[in-house]
Amino acid sequence: MTNIFKKILFVSMVAAMMMGCSESDNTIDEADAADLVVYGKIYTSETNDLHAEAFAVKDGKYIYVGSKEGASAYINKNKTKIVDYTDKGLVMPSCGNGHAHYLMGFGLNSIGANIGAQDDVDKFFKIVESAADKARANKSVAIMGIGWNYHIFVDNMPTRQQLDSICSDIPIYFADEEGHKGLVNTLALQVAGIMREDGSVVEEKTKIRGGEVVMDSNKKPTGLLLEQAGTYVREKFDNDNFYTVDVASKNIEGIEEMLLSEGYTMYLDGWSNYFFNDNFYKAAKQIDEESGLHFMLGLNHEIESWMDVSSSLEKASATKEYASKHILPRWIKLFVDGTVEGGSGYCAKPYPDGHEGIVNWSEQELTKITSEANAKGITMHAHTMGDMAVNLAINAYINGGRDEMRNTIVHVRNVLPTDWQRMADHNISSTVGILWHHYHVFGPLLLKYYGLVPEGYEEMSYPMKSYFDYGINMTSHTDYPALSESPDDPFGIMEIAVTGIMARDRELPWWTAELITREQALQVLTINCAKQMFIENERGSIKVGKYADFLLVDKDVLTCLTETIHEAKPAATYFEGKKVYGTDFEK
Repeated sequence: MTNIFKKILFVSMVAAMMMGCSESDNTIDEADAADLVVYGKIYTSETNDLHAEAFAVKDGKYIYVGSKEGASAYINKNKTKIVDYTDKGLVMPSCGNGHAHYLMGFGLNSIGANIGAQDDVDKFFKIVESAADKARANKSVAIMGIGWNYHIFVDNMPTRQQLDSICSDIPIYFADEEGHKGLVNTLALQVAGIMREDGSVVEEKTKIRGGEVVMDSNKKPTGLLLEQAGTYVREKFDNDNFYTVDVASKNIEGIEEMLLSEGYTMYLDGWSNYFFNDNFYKAAKQIDEESGLHFMLGLNHEIESWMDVSSSLEKASATKEYASKHILPRWIKLFVDGTVEGGSGYCAKPYPDGHEGIVNWSEQELTKITSEANAKGITMHAHTMGDMAVNLAINAYINGGRDEMRNTIVHVRNVLPTDWQRMADHNISSTVGILWHHYHVFGPLLLKYYGLVPEGYEEMSYPMKSYFDYGINMTSHTDYPALSESPDDPFGIMEIAVTGIMARDRELPWWTAELITREQALQVLTINCAKQMFIENERGSIKVGKYADFLLVDKDVLTCLTETIHEAKPAATYFEGKKVYGTDFEK
């Protein structure tokens, strides 16, 4: 054999070997090969390695994250599916919602009624009439709904007598869009023991801690309930027959479909016993054991200030029996105060008319609850809006809690300057309503003109960037359906976090010093939410060993025009390595 022929043969063999390697047909045994390999621009949410070119997935977990060449080594043509998402958008971890009420929203939509935030009183009565017809046809034991706007209704507030004229034989409860006020008919007050059948008032029953039964000039209830007076009344309804396990199961199916379509695979429910029973817990566990949920569900057991705390803590602890692979029942929700714009936030200053906000718990009481809850392995999840409510919760968490429990404050409109470092030092988390940051630049002037908030509280509310400055774990919430006119999806939220503007308003931003970067917004929506839910070692970022929960986003939200971030949608959502929503890009 001539030297030239030998050289030709050698070159041919090398070329063949290289071709085989590039196609990765037989470079790895089928038993060791990946189930899925994904190529594209990959945002990992890992702070030391934010981007990658590819990853490989086997048995629902990432086994490689890095270069395209490195991931290709895990391909076997007989087993591995490939998604080439190069130049199509962004690949990123799936998102989390740190506090929302999908249970309440879907529950009331299926067995109640929703009112538009801009609907007037006349439209409200028509909706109530329709809900009453539906309730009678279904032989329902209650009529419930949510959504009316207090500021639209305030000068023409519906009365219980007007609701009686529509329906007097079934108890009615309609919450406002914030969920902090309620309108009821007379029968609802009778069921709760506040009024007798002869129309007289049981005065001692009107003294509901943390709330108010609003009275007219004749010292009779008007039908308007504030704060926890509403929960007191609703708790007396026949909730087991109103919100059943079957209804809850159907709701969970709808919740899962909505979450996956928006890009969420982590969700912490803001009030899992909203209907004062465990039926949502029971339905979720049944579904997870039979077919498996395709998202991580965190469950909160709410305790009201008018309840017996000891028995309530025992009930909250007992919900651990519903824990499963995808269900985490480990939080207690309670209200420290109401809402600042609603006149019930606990602030350092009084409101312009001289009244104080509502404080539902003393610091001593909340410290004791925190201590007992943390000892039972339960994390606190406290609604705090005014700066003094935030301060009260922080004091209670520091004095009664355990830092490793990641006790959380929720919503957080105002923070005292001295509380930032204390939050950081004691591992206190915050779940923030980023949506509220799209407030119009002239909004503070309106708050001041109408005297809706204490003096000095018109501006610089709802911080974001400060959490990053102090190293505090911050997550995002939508509070769905409470903020019905705001986006519920991660990318609508992301645009507001970055620009301070909601897409449909295109208004001037305010308090721009608290805006955050795109990368920070994605961390808030992904790894930070996983930390809030104690699953950051398993989910929330694209990292070897974690579950492969990720999105194929139809737009690169890291580089697109900021005013188009909200247009992004998940082209596909993956949970534990399986596509659970969207277009199939696998080959």
